[in-house]
Amino acid sequence: MKGTMMQSPLTLVPLFERAGKLFSNVEIASRRPDNSTHRYTYGDMHRRARALAAILQDSGMRPGDRVATLMWNHYAHLEAYCAIPVVGGVLHTLNLRLHPDELAYIANDAEDRFLIVDDVLLPLFEKFKARVNFERVIVVPFSGQPVPPGCEDYELLLQQSTCNPKYACLDENDAAGMCYTSGTTGKPKGVVYSHRAIALHSY
Repeated sequence: MKGTMMQSPLTLVPLFERAGKLFSNVEIASRRPDNSTHRYTYGDMHRRARALAAILQDSGMRPGDRVATLMWNHYAHLEAYCAIPVVGGVLHTLNLRLHPDELAYIANDAEDRFLIVDDVLLPLFEKFKARVNFERVIVVPFSGQPVPPGCEDYELLLQQSTCNPKYACLDENDAAGMCYTSGTTGKPKGVVYSHRAIALHSY
């Protein structure tokens, strides 16, 4: 009798779950915007990312919706990298080095619905805020200052989350992330990364 190998799509969901279950005690170290060091474990990251995923789903995020991030490279950005794709969203990293005019064009062209932004980057966001139409702005607090009116505190939202997202039924060719060129030879152009592409890079 011949056996058959089980086939499953190459998506980020099993990679995310594997990290949380098999490496829950392994440490992740990253730099906060003030250059201090933040340390926690893959188990912590897994729990917090699930909380963020549930928040986005409860906000009405549908598969294929774009969620923009305007963030430095740290633990909360890692949580967004995991949370958004596993529930079918598309992570759209905004390049904080670009001019506000370009950032406004890119966010509108991508049709981003939500924004997650570091509070230390709010001055940059203010420069193009009037030209974009995010339905929800979630601020990651680092400076100790109150979150501005009309925005929501990332940490408070995680505390209030059900932490029980429903993972999307994903095809490996579905978009997981996207980024834009800098527009040096014309208008910025978007590039989409599939679950399959990111999974293969991870392996």
